[in-house]
Amino acid sequence: MKITASAISLNVDDVTASATFVKQHFDFIEQMSADGFVSLAREDAGFNLVFLKTGLKSFKPIHMREHRSDGLLIAFVVDDIDTEYARLQSKGVPITTPIETELWGERFFQVTDPNGVVIQLVQWMTQPDRESVA
Repeated sequence: MKITASAISLNVDDVTASATFVKQHFDFIEQMSADGFVSLAREDAGFNLVFLKTGLKSFKPIHMREHRSDGLLIAFVVDDIDTEYARLQSKGVPITTPIETELWGERFFQVTDPNGVVIQLVQWMTQPDRESVA
């Protein structure tokens, strides 16, 4: 098998709100859209991020048509977590989980889009600062 592309598709109530949030704050660009659908990409992300209108009649499997994206995180690994944290704060993006560093070296914070989709930015630290670990 050869995989030629990857995508994550999320059901949300307001496709435009989620798409606008990701375009505005994470520099994704719109590649395709239709009524109740938008596909976004970044060259360096390695996947397309697709938002689908909850209840879309063409959604399969049918038994999941009314499900909303819940209980998942979209994680972006970045080179400079502190700069990204400051950048998003300066734009007024509400921070869901303030920046913290785990004992195993994961430094991260989280924001939430208007539909409740949690986006986590992560930087792997080679030697985490033990004093900043909560």
